Amino acid sequence: MPAMSTEHVLDDRRDGRRPHGHARVRVLANKVPEVTVYFWVIKVLTTGMGETASDFLARLLGPVPAVALGALALVASLVLQFAVRRYVPWIYWTAVVMVSVFGTMAADVLHVGLGVPYAVSTPGFLIALAAVFGLWFAVERTLSIHSVRSRRREAFYWAAVLATFALGTAAGDLTATAGFGYLGSVVLFAVAICVPALAHRAGTLGAVTAFWTAYVITRPLGASIADWMALPGARGGLGLGLGPVTLSWTVAILGFVGYLAVSRADARPR
Repeated sequence: MPAMSTEHVLDDRRDGRRPHGHARVRVLANKVPEVTVYFWVIKVLTTGMGETASDFLARLLGPVPAVALGALALVASLVLQFAVRRYVPWIYWTAVVMVSVFGTMAADVLHVGLGVPYAVSTPGFLIALAAVFGLWFAVERTLSIHSVRSRRREAFYWAAVLATFALGTAAGDLTATAGFGYLGSVVLFAVAICVPALAHRAGTLGAVTAFWTAYVITRPLGASIADWMALPGARGGLGLGLGPVTLSWTVAILGFVGYLAVSRADARPR
């Protein structure tokens, strides 16, 4: 996936901020990593790991304790993320992993616990995401991740991230149960994620729209790959098991995040 990092960073004069707040705002600007190939690789890994980890915890602990544990871990990771004043790889990606796990649980609770069909929850989560984007833009006049330099914008950012994970989970399960299967879903979303990248390269799709479109699609792509690897052959998978797939993807995430923590390859200059 190409790095769609050509968004223009709005300076304080362009979005109406007063000059005396400039230094403090700039410190907060580094809370989101640069969009590089590492970003997309880790993003896909977190989506798959979150999918299998959620299912593994639900089977191990039961649905209710698993959801409670996921919610607690999500809150703790976001509190830590909001507490730091710059982008810290392991803190940021821990929060993304926890959002992935909880987003999967939210979609699964609606379907398994409340009996809401994926054909209903998928457009429902899409409407929720559109509402987050609409409110974010109405308040801040931008959806660019390169302008996430205040606590309020960071709150909008994480609300959008949570909505994308829930939407992607429901969409991936919808295609898997609608005849595509898990491997078919992998192919479908692998093709789909190329569309915003190519449209952006061709100049027909803006960087912000291309980024968020690809961001949403990474969720069902990664989750479909992980499900295909973990689930038994009777369900169209390779049968590797939820635990081993969760562990192997976690190790891969730790490896990439460890590299970024040392190299700072995805840190934007202040």
